[in-house]
Amino acid sequence: MMIKYLFFAFFAVLFGLFTNAYALDLDKARLYFLSGDYSACINEGEKLLIDSAHSQNIDELYYLLGLSYLKEGNYLRASDIFEIILKEFKKNRFQEESYLGAGDAYFLKGDYEKAESYYRELLKRHPKTKFSSAAYYRISQCAFKQGNAATGEEYLCKVKNSYPLSLEIRENKDLTCPIVYYTVQVGSFSNNQNAKNLMQALTRKGYPAYIEEVNTSDKVPYRVRVGRLRGRQDAVSLANKLSQEGYPTRIYP
Repeated sequence: MMIKYLFFAFFAVLFGLFTNAYALDLDKARLYFLSGDYSACINEGEKLLIDSAHSQNIDELYYLLGLSYLKEGNYLRASDIFEIILKEFKKNRFQEESYLGAGDAYFLKGDYEKAESYYRELLKRHPKTKFSSAAYYRISQCAFKQGNAATGEEYLCKVKNSYPLSLEIRENKDLTCPIVYYTVQVGSFSNNQNAKNLMQALTRKGYPAYIEEVNTSDKVPYRVRVGRLRGRQDAVSLANKLSQEGYPTRIYP
């Protein structure tokens, strides 16, 4: 499902390029790309790179090449090119798209942690980006790939609630948003009475503590937890407070 959305955001940008005049003639490269002949676009683009170091639209040339390599499945070269755009052309017209492109290249290479870092950097540097829904959706897919279902569901719901008309939601019409709660664990015990003692001590201090019994084969089936919070930051604040009082803490999910 993820791959289906990887390139959608790029096409609207490319169609708008034909109305502008540039020092470097990219018409052939654009036409090759839009016709789906990515290999020809790469050949044309690499030839143009030789004499284009000071061209006004060198950023566009790199961007076309990055997209073409991505489409051709050369994710290493694609990530290199998108990173060149981000590092060497600080005020280029394709910075937001290049964060997505770099993230997509790493995602398709299987480096989900690196991919997520680019999507998050896009949102950090461009909080009003028109690619917000795409970035949040991609973060959710990175989380699922890394086995973090709670974070994946959280970001999917963020897309559904904040961008109900986005492509991602139109293609996931049956998406439902489970309520995800965060809790702070302060102890695990094999003895139920020990768990009760800790829970009661926390309750006397005003904490909403409870015991969760876990049906597993390990030796710590009684887990003492505090709170059911909707936001992770609230859970972090609670964990910090409990830690200051000497309790070992761990946030779930």
